[in-house]
Formats: sequence, structure tokens, C-alpha cells
Amino acid sequence: MLVFLRLLAGVFLLVAVIAGVYDGTRSLTAHAPVMTSLFEQWSYLAPATLSAARNAVRRSTHPLVWDAGIGKLLLLPTWSVFAFLGILAAYAGRRRRRTNIFAN
Repeated sequence: MLVFLRLLAGVFLLVAVIAGVYDGTRSLTAHAPVMTSLFEQWSYLAPATLSAARNAVRRSTHPLVWDAGIGKLLLLPTWSVFAFLGILAAYAGRRRRRTNIFAN
């Protein structure tokens, strides 16, 4: 399980770096900071899955869950979302220090 979390952390951090380089390249050409939201990336790469996810969440829960919750999270920059998920997975998958407890 810990190996899987470390692998997942590496993938998430790799996606964060790729998204950061993408935003950095666009910022250089625009001469201003450009940050692409996760919603924009997802709608560009796979619009059918975005609409399917939106419909599934709205159908199975209250529509406010998508509008107020998930919709707001999708407006964050892509690199920050994946960096947070990568750091979280890396922390969860870290090697624990073994402690010996001796009771007298």
C-alpha cells in the first residue's frame, strides 16, 4: 500500500510539474502570469468525461455539491491541485520510523 501511495505521489507531482511548465511557457509568451484552471484543462483534454462527471454528481447528489463544492475546486490552478495531492500522497506513503518500546 505504501509503495502504491509513493508511486501515486510521483505521478501527481509529475503532472504538477508539467502543468507548471505549461503555465510558465504561456506566461512567457503573454508577458503576464497565466494560470490554467483544472476546469479549463479538463474541458480541453476530455470534455465528454467532464460533462459525464458533472451529470453523475448532480444526479446522485444535490446540484449544489457540484456548483458550490467541486466547481470551486476546479477553478484552482492545475499545478496547485496536483501538487497538493502529490504532497498528501507522499506524506501518507512515507516510511514510518520504527520505534522500540521497552516496558520494565
